[in-house]
Amino acid sequence: MPAEPLSAHDVESGLRELPGWQLEGDRITRTYRLPSHFAAAGLTVHVAQIQDELNHHSDLTLGYNTVRLAVNSHDAGGAVTQKDLTLAGRVEAVAAGHGAT
Repeated sequence: MPAEPLSAHDVESGLRELPGWQLEGDRITRTYRLPSHFAAAGLTVHVAQIQDELNHHSDLTLGYNTVRLAVNSHDAGGAVTQKDLTLAGRVEAVAAGHGAT
């Protein structure tokens, strides 16, 4: 069953609960800064684990001391859905434990 796109109001409301996340075009995005490349790699692995658990995957980019996520739902025509907000919330819950800001 395809995910249902969220209204602009629902996306904005959901993002209020996710500090640092923003709407860029048809995706929600966030870039985390970490204290080292090793910490950034650790967060990347943790995010990959969460994505597999949810069976919902973002574009995930590892930089020297940054991790960037960009996500929308392909099965909803590239729109933002509750699945995207759930993924973002799960990542937010673990990011600080890796030293992310």
